[in-house]
Amino acid sequence: MLTGQLRNDIDKLWEKFWTGGITNPLTVIEQISYLMFARMLDMQEEVAERKAARTKKPFDRVFPDTTEGQQLRWKNFKNMSGSELHGHIKNNVFPFFASLGHPEQTKDVKAKKLAKKSALSNNQAGTVGSALRALAHIGEYMQDADLAIKNESVLVSAVAMVDNLPLTQSDVKGDIYEYLLSKLTTAGINGQFRTPRHIIDAMIELIDPQPTDVICDPSCGTAGFLARTMEYLNEVYSSEAGTFKDEDGNLHYSGDLLEPYRTHINRHMFWGFDFDSTMLRVSSMNMMLHGVNGANIHYQDSLSKSIKEHFPQQEENFFNVILANPPFKGSLDESNTNPDVLGLVKTKKTELLFVAHILRALTLGGRAAVIVPDGVLFGSSKAHQQLRQELIENNQLEGIVSLPSGVFKPYAGVSTAILMFTKGGTTERVWFYDLQADGYSLDDKRTPLTGEGSNDLPDAIKQWHKYCQLIENNSRPATIEKHFGDKTQQAFVVNAEDIKNNKYDLSINRYKEVVYEEETYEPPKKILKKLKTLEMEILADINELEEML
Repeated sequence: MLTGQLRNDIDKLWEKFWTGGITNPLTVIEQISYLMFARMLDMQEEVAERKAARTKKPFDRVFPDTTEGQQLRWKNFKNMSGSELHGHIKNNVFPFFASLGHPEQTKDVKAKKLAKKSALSNNQAGTVGSALRALAHIGEYMQDADLAIKNESVLVSAVAMVDNLPLTQSDVKGDIYEYLLSKLTTAGINGQFRTPRHIIDAMIELIDPQPTDVICDPSCGTAGFLARTMEYLNEVYSSEAGTFKDEDGNLHYSGDLLEPYRTHINRHMFWGFDFDSTMLRVSSMNMMLHGVNGANIHYQDSLSKSIKEHFPQQEENFFNVILANPPFKGSLDESNTNPDVLGLVKTKKTELLFVAHILRALTLGGRAAVIVPDGVLFGSSKAHQQLRQELIENNQLEGIVSLPSGVFKPYAGVSTAILMFTKGGTTERVWFYDLQADGYSLDDKRTPLTGEGSNDLPDAIKQWHKYCQLIENNSRPATIEKHFGDKTQQAFVVNAEDIKNNKYDLSINRYKEVVYEEETYEPPKKILKKLKTLEMEILADINELEEML
């Protein structure tokens, strides 16, 4: 968590943009991302240079070794004057970003020439430019990057502040970006909104991803699920020596025990798809700042039939784990939708189609945690029932956490739930949890709460792992019933047969038993008599007051 001076510095930087006339939070994050990217590229080059000097071996050069190419480095342009800095970043640095890893694709002749020189120097060095390849996917989304900071003094201040950010600390730079993203307070036109990080963290703990998994978010947005999964793995796979406290008392995890899995993590583990170029830039940057240079972040509408052409391997039986909060209210052109997904559920509703797509994209035995609007659980249309039947009869729908409405405020007040399921098999029973509080007020302010009963998430995770342990131990149904059979509790199980008999209705209110406590009241005549007595006493007091005047 970001605290103290660093948080204040970022707040000041944010205010600079606002006073400079850039008021769209996404634009601010985008512009700061570009500047952070420019500085990190230079930092990466410096590390490679030092290593090459030590080992006397050639290295993957990002910036061409020419006067013109070296001028693109952060350290060489950060002290330029306002007008010179603005022109240089806009006309030279940004076009060079667009060419990274794809020199043949950029339209800018000057940048193309520089990028080709860079690629040539790498090939001459006898290596294939792994650093460039790692940056290639970010460069791809930088192609339409533009410098939106018109005010030269704001740009100079922004460059100075980014220069002071501690981007050398790998665990802190991810926090910096998360803090910037927390300032996003508006929902997209298609119902996309930022999933609260504590809900993401809870879903990751429920699914418990492993460093050997291949993980996907089919509508990745800012890559919150993927970046937080990396943080979770760092925490779980840190030795005592690899865990330390900063001066503010915050714990930091180096993830030193992940080294055997590092190549898999950097190149194959994380996959994110989205069709919003701005989000792709932000998510690529988010993953890079969380220490994953080669995350597979791609431009793709996961529900479009074009996925069969662009990602034929990934669209079916590919991922071990899928974490998602897909958009709820997008409208779809049915003729452009993946026909195989429509084969599972015939509808235009994105929330149903995404669940069907996730079922297809998982490998057999793959696990998913997906946020869905409550309507998915009890909707009466043929498509709703068809999807729920598919989850129950041809897969293992394992758990449903009912979230309180207000969790997604201020973006939306819709009631939602987390579905947890495994591809394949059949469902014997479903574990339900009635989450009443998530640690924040459920109004637009979402104020953090403390005290008893203010946060059910830790208990939900604890109860889920207890239930999973019973299943792993092949416990008898009677034992499971003993622990989770009481439907008046927050956590309980329902047999799949009961759900089938209720037309596959998965609404928690259908099965939770409410305990009513009998209240006793005095007879009406006695209450009336008391009222009359009170009235007479009031009248007497008024008369007494009148006599005193």
